[in-house]
Amino acid sequence: MRDTKNKTGKELSYYGLSLFSYLQENHPDRIGDTAFIEERADAAAETYSKVVKDGQTHIEAEELASNVLFQGLHFSPYNTLVHVLWNEFSDEIPEKRAKDIALKILPLCSEALDKYTLSDDFTGTSQYDELYTELTGTVEILLEDGLQ
Repeated sequence: MRDTKNKTGKELSYYGLSLFSYLQENHPDRIGDTAFIEERADAAAETYSKVVKDGQTHIEAEELASNVLFQGLHFSPYNTLVHVLWNEFSDEIPEKRAKDIALKILPLCSEALDKYTLSDDFTGTSQYDELYTELTGTVEILLEDGLQ
């Protein structure tokens, strides 16, 4: 069974576990940020409690709590980089290694990422294609410099 405690030894809440699991898949570079996880989990739990106390249904409360929990996390630079590796560099990087390599090189892509306002709906914008192209170029340079 997976350890459900954070680095401080504190047991993670339902919302903490949900966020941790989401971060593992979509923002693995953030799973060590226990303060962020705890703050978001607490805010989601407070939202849920307040909404129920205000007379709304548990379904409505869960939806609003989830909005708080995952706000700003729907777009994933990490997942975008994984897709760049899968789609553009499948001959050079085996699909099974793409996630590990993406996590390794994500910090090296900050110059390209910092040019954009990465919002929850960024994937649907015209700038997404520009970022994708810049990440492809960054990976190409890293491969030329001996990344593997």
